[in-house]
Amino acid sequence: MQQPMTFKERSRLLAAGGLGETASRDWARALSDFTLPPPGQGNSLKGGGLKSDGLEADAARARPIFATGWELLGRLPLRSQRSAAEKRAGASIVTDMADLCWRFCRAHRRALYNRLTADLTRAVRVDHLAWQAAELWPGLLPSRREVEQETTRMQKDKDGREINQGMFIGQMLSDRETGTHLVLSNLRPLEEALERSREFQKKGVIQLKTVRVEARGETGFLYFSQPRTLNAEDNETIDDQELGTDLILLHPGLRMGVLRGDPVQHPKYKGRRIFSAGLNLTKLYHGKLPFLFYLRHDLGWLNKIYRGLTGPDEVPGEPETTLEKPWIAVVDGFAIGGGCQLLLVVDYVIAESGAYFNLPARKEGIIPGCANLRLPRFMGERMARQAIMFDKTFYVDSPEAAALINEVHPREALDEAVERACANALDSGMVSASGNRKAIRVETEPLDRFREYMATNAREQAFCHLSEQLSLNLEKHWKAKERKL
Repeated sequence: MQQPMTFKERSRLLAAGGLGETASRDWARALSDFTLPPPGQGNSLKGGGLKSDGLEADAARARPIFATGWELLGRLPLRSQRSAAEKRAGASIVTDMADLCWRFCRAHRRALYNRLTADLTRAVRVDHLAWQAAELWPGLLPSRREVEQETTRMQKDKDGREINQGMFIGQMLSDRETGTHLVLSNLRPLEEALERSREFQKKGVIQLKTVRVEARGETGFLYFSQPRTLNAEDNETIDDQELGTDLILLHPGLRMGVLRGDPVQHPKYKGRRIFSAGLNLTKLYHGKLPFLFYLRHDLGWLNKIYRGLTGPDEVPGEPETTLEKPWIAVVDGFAIGGGCQLLLVVDYVIAESGAYFNLPARKEGIIPGCANLRLPRFMGERMARQAIMFDKTFYVDSPEAAALINEVHPREALDEAVERACANALDSGMVSASGNRKAIRVETEPLDRFREYMATNAREQAFCHLSEQLSLNLEKHWKAKERKL
């Protein structure tokens, strides 16, 4: 672990980056002199209570430090155009502010969360939690406007305002009570899903911008419809994908769900179904993918497929009472990145002969969602490390892929195979499907284990997402400079 810089070391580093000796010394001094209660000591219990004033006082003292830090960064050229000394100065400021946010949230996480959720009586989604915290405690986290302004920059020119969101959410998840409440809150059905559920039941089909949802018999089909991008994922698709999942889970006449990609327009695959190309790396490179996408993806959409929906009566620590249904994934062509992550949360996978799946996170410079948590139990830790850290591709016809793939068929036989698998599952009456899913999770991924993983994920993914190496990786492996939005 790297030793923290002293006041003099920090002051000299900032001054060397051209930020002025006086300004560098003053900010370094303010940072060094800022103290916080020991972990836990500044955390209030339910009802606010004795320590809530400490939160506000510390927030007021921290605000000018954050403001000055961003002002100093604003004096530097765009990150990709900085000299080596300027890069070191900029990176130091961003790291110091992330550390300050981490320590602040560690000292006050109970008080912060209780204030944001009215003493755990309100379910607040992870993105809304971050936006509300930014409003209540300016400077601690970036506001909506500041993040929107960041999206006008290329990813390589972002300084890292969103890193503090990862520090904040990581701390909220680190506490068992607040973290469990946050996980369960993100399993609530979307308000739009509740509003449109009756419409879906009546019409049997809803076409969203990037997703189509159909009810056929007792099976709900969720089709990915991003034909220009090989059904890649981005900040727009995540809304539709989660909404479509909610609609299928809420439909009383549907007993299972199927995930499949619609036909695409890419010249190489024109007219063919493709499951998923994973993250839209072009949008990521151009700065159009916010950090909160990752948390919404894993705490919301994928976790709903894996765990189902919670209601207001869900009590942490008791057996889960989620509304859930079994899911089948149909891998046409390939399941890359986020597409591969989906295979780890569904109950059955049918694949086209010759298809493949992989997790190219190493080439991107990010953490592949919850694959680090889930893939080892399917394929073993050694193979999981090879897939995640050494970019191994698995073809569905190979013996190694059998750990994830249940059936492999020629392209022309896939439709029939899906119908047969659904009919076979529904024939049993599905009485025990929900119970068996819950019972398996008690052993393989209890809620507390997922919460702990996501606490680490939130912190580490924030640094990965805003790292200089990410853009360099995309230019090297994705040829991002040659691709247009």
